[in-house]
Amino acid sequence: MFSTGSGSSTSLGRLFIFEVTGLRRNGGEVSSPLRQSGPSSIKVPYDRMSQMMRQIQQMGGKILSIKPVGDAVAAMSADSSAPQATAQAAAAPKSKKAESKVPVNIYRPKDPFVGKCLSNEELVREGGTGTVKHLKFDLSGGDLHYLEGQSIGIIPDGTDKDGKPHKLRLYSIASTRHGDDLNDKTVSLCVRKLEYNHPETGELVEGVCSTFLCNLEPGAGVKITGPVGKEMLLPDDPEANIVMMATGTGIAPFRAFLWRMFKENNPDYQFKGLAWLFFGCAYTGNILYKEDLEAMQSQYPENFKLTYAISREQQNAAGGKMYIQDRIAENADELWKLVQQENTHTYICGLKGMEGGIDEGMSKAAAKNGVDWSSYVRDLKKAHRWHVETY
Repeated sequence: MFSTGSGSSTSLGRLFIFEVTGLRRNGGEVSSPLRQSGPSSIKVPYDRMSQMMRQIQQMGGKILSIKPVGDAVAAMSADSSAPQATAQAAAAPKSKKAESKVPVNIYRPKDPFVGKCLSNEELVREGGTGTVKHLKFDLSGGDLHYLEGQSIGIIPDGTDKDGKPHKLRLYSIASTRHGDDLNDKTVSLCVRKLEYNHPETGELVEGVCSTFLCNLEPGAGVKITGPVGKEMLLPDDPEANIVMMATGTGIAPFRAFLWRMFKENNPDYQFKGLAWLFFGCAYTGNILYKEDLEAMQSQYPENFKLTYAISREQQNAAGGKMYIQDRIAENADELWKLVQQENTHTYICGLKGMEGGIDEGMSKAAAKNGVDWSSYVRDLKKAHRWHVETY
């Protein structure tokens, strides 16, 4: 939960009171007296909080609240009921050995893999704006494989104004490692066609690569590089809590996550944790993969929560447009409880502008518990539990 390697000495010296209920003894021992019925209070030092959370979970307990106590580690030695502090960080970074298994740059720009477009489907429905396509590419005949959360590069056909080949653009992969056809031979993308009016001439400008992809016909070839990326990988732990915050096509890696959790029957990965998706868009017609998302929520209500922020149709508490950061603020207290659990991973993907609002909402929730969010989130990032990919 907390990475103590870079935390301030003040934070490490803090004591917190855990109020818990529903504890039983057969799951393990906790080094402080506990009642087996009714709420119990446990005094815990900062750097042992996640270990205590683990023990409480093992004993079938539920944490009702966490509140700060004092500011001195010295108080721990005077209190015989306080658990002994340990020097071990509560959430260790991923090992280099684990990272070495992640496929990277199997195909490079000088020698890309040439795949084939299998399908190109419009995702924006009636009432939505713009064009967003779900594209599926055939990878058979090559060695391109990938993991959920990675990206691939696309090199569009043609040349730039100087007659040189176009540079590649990176796109987050929207399919699981097994592909939409579950045969390990496809990869899918979620691509919005970039269109805007030139600020000086008023001329319509279209994105080179996004236009190339959105106009692809089935059977057409496409040059692919990669995969790349280790920041947004889904943890192997099937009991992890996965919080996802996305705007627009930032949903791509989360589609891969959710399909792996709820649509595939993987004997080596049976998801049992909590997945919570916050998705922001302009109109209901712009909710990407809406039918699939809502079907999963209906089928797995205990494991999947779905929260929309539809800016042009919903209002926030102040009467303004509802953005994803407003939904985070509304649910900040619940999210704060989640992120304190060391098996919780939070992912942010989409527009960079939403980061400040997310931090603001979480800061208020953390402050209620005497915790500085800016320091806390730095520790989460070092523990590889707070993942950000924005543009």
